[in-house]
Amino acid sequence: MANFNKVLLMGNLTRDPEVRYTPKGTAIATLGLAVNRTWSTETGEKKEEVTFVDVDVWGRQAETIGQYMSKGRPIFIEGRLKLDQWDDKETGQKRSKLKVVCENFQFLGGPKGNAEVSEQAPPSSRPPQRAGRPAPPAPSQEEAPSGEGEDNIPF
Repeated sequence: MANFNKVLLMGNLTRDPEVRYTPKGTAIATLGLAVNRTWSTETGEKKEEVTFVDVDVWGRQAETIGQYMSKGRPIFIEGRLKLDQWDDKETGQKRSKLKVVCENFQFLGGPKGNAEVSEQAPPSSRPPQRAGRPAPPAPSQEEAPSGEGEDNIPF
């Protein structure tokens, strides 16, 4: 039997990330994510619904998110679903909650506290990098094309 568990979410943080550490020293960040959906009814009325999702992030990625993210900031999360189950201490009833465990993420928007920068800055010629993977080194002046032979480009 085949299994597949993949979640892709893009939304805004509902609160500042909370970073804690396990007894062995592994970082874990808990995030609240709001994902909005808008649509129009048959009568043309605009509707909107918000889905709130709890996300757990582990290891170095948790520390990075804790350092750079804050309430209201946009983020893209790639992860998997996980069902947490426990017994309620007060009532003794079984409880459960569906969460997302982050496997990769990508920051969205501009630098912290300056959203206008992302709108005015020219787009990068490189594809965006995922957190946890080092960016390729920038070409040095000696490696950069000199502009010679640009007239021979076939397009």
